[in-house]
Amino acid sequence: MNSNGKTWKSILLAGLIALGLGAQQQPAHAADQETLIVAGGCFWCVEADFEKVKGVTEVVSGYTGGTMENPTYKDVTAGGTGHYEAARIHYDPAQVTREQLLHMFFRSIDPTDAGGQFCDRGESYRTAIFASDPNVVEAAREAKAEAEKALGQDIVTPILPRQTFYEAEDYHQDYYKSDERIAFSSVGLGVKRSTAYKRYRNGCGRDARVRALWGDAAPFVN
Repeated sequence: MNSNGKTWKSILLAGLIALGLGAQQQPAHAADQETLIVAGGCFWCVEADFEKVKGVTEVVSGYTGGTMENPTYKDVTAGGTGHYEAARIHYDPAQVTREQLLHMFFRSIDPTDAGGQFCDRGESYRTAIFASDPNVVEAAREAKAEAEKALGQDIVTPILPRQTFYEAEDYHQDYYKSDERIAFSSVGLGVKRSTAYKRYRNGCGRDARVRALWGDAAPFVN
């Protein structure tokens, strides 16, 4: 987030933060499923992208990589906690592999930007892959090297040790498809969250930058 604290997203959510909505409970997942934790800027966008992928059963928005226990959205976006907005991707490895997910991840972000993503600036919007299992670390390294070669530019997205993942507040989950309305926001009065999300994503320039960077290789940009 920039020094004035006035990103599109923080303004849009000002009223929601005040409501103090409770955290979402994690649903049960099949034992044969695996998870991948990534940070790609706005977690609404990462969730919306990867829930389109066949074999992905759920994407949970949350916070990881910082020092504060049980951080809130307000804590994280204010800065100083070290947390990233992150997404925990639950997937069936019989339908989609971690290598495929990592390939798509790099091509859904701007991995050359160390200061945030698109209009969202600051530590909470940095990109990263969180992994401790040696197989996942190796897959992430290979995917990063391959993406760097394909892009022809230095990639700054780090591969970091997996840490505690804290689920974000309930109102963040499935934000991109929610029909609940926001009383007031920077994109209008009484608009659906799904509408607010689309306006935010377009206004933030995410798809335009990804398209300019990756062209036809971008998996989630029309």
